[in-house]
Amino acid sequence: MERETALNGWLVVDKPVGPTSAQVVGKLKWALRNGGHGKPKIGHGGTLDPLASGVLPIALGEATKLAGYLLNGPKAYRFTLAFGAATATDDAEGAIVATSDVRPDAAAIAAVLPAFTGPIRQRPPAYSALKVDGERAYALARAGEAVELAEREVTILQLTCESVEADAATFHVRCTKGTYVRSLARDLALALGSVGHVSALRRTEAGPFRLEQALSLDKCVEVVHGPAPEQALLPLTAGLDDIPVLTVDPQEAAALKQGRRILRPRVKPGQYIATLGPVPVALVEVLQGDVKVVRGFNLL
Repeated sequence: MERETALNGWLVVDKPVGPTSAQVVGKLKWALRNGGHGKPKIGHGGTLDPLASGVLPIALGEATKLAGYLLNGPKAYRFTLAFGAATATDDAEGAIVATSDVRPDAAAIAAVLPAFTGPIRQRPPAYSALKVDGERAYALARAGEAVELAEREVTILQLTCESVEADAATFHVRCTKGTYVRSLARDLALALGSVGHVSALRRTEAGPFRLEQALSLDKCVEVVHGPAPEQALLPLTAGLDDIPVLTVDPQEAAALKQGRRILRPRVKPGQYIATLGPVPVALVEVLQGDVKVVRGFNLL
């Protein structure tokens, strides 16, 4: 007989190289179901490629309503750029399409970093999940079609070179939504007079979540299969650490729960997490004292 367990919060997985983000979610669903915890809502807060590892926030229960919000937050990665070979996929998985004998040194790399910091334009990889006329770009590329996606503007908040070896360099980047690290690596190599691809990629931050909070996938599966998976969860509000709290009374909470607006004339405009005591009621937006529900939570 399944035990009723209120699972509302975040599990931060250190995704290994190999599985897709969807496969990670599938493993956790299996563990929850076979551990007798029913079928709670579950989703992830930002896809990682199979060849990438690192922070993969998993939302359970009411936290799934914030997964889309989390996708808009900044992310950080540590990646290794291997010089000398460009690939069709801009990572180690693709076939080599160009080569170069140029191997830039630390001084050359330091000189080009300012040009890749701040607002930049980049062309997403042909092998990406973006759609072209309703089809995934990677599907078209795998079918042998020429795919050239439009450039887009992204912002590189921070970019540093951590080490330089004979044929590679390792970087740390913090960037906004929509940034492709594979494109950044490709363009860095070209700016240095060489060609290259990403040989290793590890996400160290996803919105408010950090690598230090993450558990291995095996450990996460073990925990959610066990008798008390809720003890491993971060609270729902952990996904909103950068948002201030707006305390409401029971009457206001009831109104927000029904999707109605309330008035708070002295509250500054912006987004807030409305709470009744310790219980999150809704993610709200305040404009000219008018408090509107963005996402409501069924926790009361």
